Amino acid sequence: MKLFNTALVALALGILPGSCIAAPPPKPIAKPASKSQPRRVEAPIPVLNGKFALDRNPEQGGIARGQTPAGTTRLVVNGEAVEIAPDGRFVIGFGRDYASSVLITAFQPGGKSVSEQMTVAKRAWKVESLPTLKRFSQPDAEFEARRPGELAQMNASRRIAVTSDGWRQKFRWPVKGRISGVFGSQRIYAGEPGSPHSGVDVAVPTGTPIVAPADGVVILAASAPFTLEGNLLIVNHGMGLSSVFLHLSRIDVKLGDTVKHGQAIGAVGMTGRATGPHLHWGMRWKNERMDPQPFVGPM
Repeated sequence: MKLFNTALVALALGILPGSCIAAPPPKPIAKPASKSQPRRVEAPIPVLNGKFALDRNPEQGGIARGQTPAGTTRLVVNGEAVEIAPDGRFVIGFGRDYASSVLITAFQPGGKSVSEQMTVAKRAWKVESLPTLKRFSQPDAEFEARRPGELAQMNASRRIAVTSDGWRQKFRWPVKGRISGVFGSQRIYAGEPGSPHSGVDVAVPTGTPIVAPADGVVILAASAPFTLEGNLLIVNHGMGLSSVFLHLSRIDVKLGDTVKHGQAIGAVGMTGRATGPHLHWGMRWKNERMDPQPFVGPM
């Protein structure tokens, strides 16, 4: 992998307030992690009915890993190209409000193709109505000055190309404790919908260590707390799949570091907009926000 462009590193580690333009970044260099980490476990892909093998049925907020038919050279999901590994494996995600079906097409030599229309199961989200409470107060001047730069850092990090096989592994919980917030939940403030919750919250004391749920590369490690997210850490697991950790009390890894399954990467806190100490763990596949809870399984 190529070395970082100097301008990108400056953007990711300390962008000036109010700036919102990020140069397209090259690949990060992967730094070695500790050799004492647990042995990685590759998640199996049982064959389901149909032309494509998936490790679980598609559902809103869900992540699925799959296997293409033999000889596949290109994969397209709902008209968008999806990366496939040399052995034909791939990963796809379905956002909170994903449509009721997905069309997957595998292209093969000689102009041949194999397509399958799969049903995406609908989920019932926790929606709470607060008819007398307004959505939010007017943003202050500091927030308006800082927020464009923070968004630019996050957008720039998602353009960093990463080579990692973490997406293949059986993911683990970054921390274990009481689940205090679930993915997809939403509040309606005086008739105006708030943003759906984009991850799962685990309430544990400040300073509780968190570990990497799978192998990956650090693509953002906030040098100072963000206005909403606090101390923010993003680990890319490859193939467009990443983990996002919010409100940390500290971050123990650096931009460009390679992290291993089970490696300590930071500690729980309540920085940013948080009412108590907890870990917010979100997952993304490309631009889709995913629910980590069914993907990782019970604690």
